Amino acid sequence: MPKLSKIAVIALAATVLHAQEAEVAEIELKPHASNPLGYDKTDLAVKVGQKIKLTLNNTGSIVPQPHNFLLLRKGKMPDNKDVIDAVGAQANLMMGDPQGMAKHYIPEASKADILAHTKLVQANGSDTIEFTAPAEEGDYAYICTFPGHWLLMRGVMHVTK
Repeated sequence: MPKLSKIAVIALAATVLHAQEAEVAEIELKPHASNPLGYDKTDLAVKVGQKIKLTLNNTGSIVPQPHNFLLLRKGKMPDNKDVIDAVGAQANLMMGDPQGMAKHYIPEASKADILAHTKLVQANGSDTIEFTAPAEEGDYAYICTFPGHWLLMRGVMHVTK
């Protein structure tokens, strides 16, 4: 087998690193421009185990409000309604919690149902998170858990091979 020059090894390493970086799915979500209780994207597509860099930019809405992003585990009911309803109900209960805002309206009781989340982002703010897509194919719901928002502010991350 021929020996590789130092330049060839460096070029090969750079190619591999570039290929790995290309595997990162960069996603930006914002509130919908005309519907303050909706995301601008309600369908996201990623690969099983893919690295994801998601930025929630809370800009461009006609009514400035706080929002977050929670990716939820798959449920047993169609459209993951069971998990969405459970996490949403727990988030609504946080309205009576004086620390609700400080906890970013991420319900502690639902931690097992939450795969990834941003903090609660105030109007004109943003938050970026990095996580790995689930290892199992399927449709995973994402919602905003500022009280009441989860009823309308939701989408689906389609995870495929």
